[in-house]
Amino acid sequence: MKTYSAKPADIEKKWVVIDASGLVVGRLATIIAMRLKGKHRPIYTPHVDCGDNVVVVNAEKVVLTGRKLDQKVYYHHTGFPGGIKERSAKFILEGRFPERIIEKAVERMLARGPLGRKIMGNLRVYKGPSHPHEAQQPVALDVASLNRKNVRN
Repeated sequence: MKTYSAKPADIEKKWVVIDASGLVVGRLATIIAMRLKGKHRPIYTPHVDCGDNVVVVNAEKVVLTGRKLDQKVYYHHTGFPGGIKERSAKFILEGRFPERIIEKAVERMLARGPLGRKIMGNLRVYKGPSHPHEAQQPVALDVASLNRKNVRN
């Protein structure tokens, strides 16, 4: 008996749309990362991009549990000496690009490298309820019904 290894030509990618309003960020990010990587499929192969294309809408309405809204800090470095910058999660969610909270959470759950960067290209996050991918006929995935802990009021 041989181990099956999927080829890129064997994979048919699906489109999935997720409404993030009221969902907990970490739990949502794990589901998105699993879908992007393709681990929900029986033909999963670690070195091949066999995941789906994921569209996330209403990214500005995600929920952080506990006191993470004030205490969680995102760092980045400018490249100059002493150039470390920090922003709180609340600052980012109330700012121009609240979708970066979900993007960063998912990005940090995937492997760093060429395949991880390619897989991140299959994720599209929008802060409002509309998206330009209706032509791909995405299937709605109800993350809230998967587990009662996925939703916070």
